[in-house]
Amino acid sequence: MGKSGSTNTGGFGKHMRAIIDFWIFLCTLTGFIPSHTIRLFLYRMLFRVRVGRNSSVHWRAQFNQPAGVSIGHNTIIGNDAFLDGRMKNFLIWRKKHGYPLTIGNNVSIAGEVRIYTMEHDVDDPDFAEIGAPVVIDDYVVIGTRVTILPGVTIGKGAVIASGAVVTKDVPSFTVVGGVPAQFIRNRNKNLRYTLKFAKLFQ
Repeated sequence: MGKSGSTNTGGFGKHMRAIIDFWIFLCTLTGFIPSHTIRLFLYRMLFRVRVGRNSSVHWRAQFNQPAGVSIGHNTIIGNDAFLDGRMKNFLIWRKKHGYPLTIGNNVSIAGEVRIYTMEHDVDDPDFAEIGAPVVIDDYVVIGTRVTILPGVTIGKGAVIASGAVVTKDVPSFTVVGGVPAQFIRNRNKNLRYTLKFAKLFQ
């Protein structure tokens, strides 16, 4: 009897996984719509991405658990970005702790950036998934093809050079680059610009 119950639970889990995968697939298709207005409407209303005022998400963006992503005001997400909003026991975790991926205001994220909140533990016998939230503070600039790994906090006004792999926290108003990302120099702290940019058909 216990065996039968286990089988039913597994079937339900697979069914839910299929629904979630299809939902993410539809979100990916949304990224190909050549209109910011329509894309943002669907991201907000259907896929529950939190997107602030005057922010833009350029085309072909991919979300893994879109409802786990929060984007602030006047922020630019470049083309082909990958934004991971996953966390184990997602609904419980978000209720207690907030969004797994939080991106602040006036953040500039270039194309083909990858941000992850979960990964596999290569030393675990079962190759288990482990995760930690990612926080990107206001006025951060992230260059093309940057990869940000789980558990990283990027402080206000920091700059990540193109191609960097960020494996640990980045202090505010610092410029980092390389694999793994290392300190290069400090950035001017007197920042007062407001980003508002979107390519017409991207």
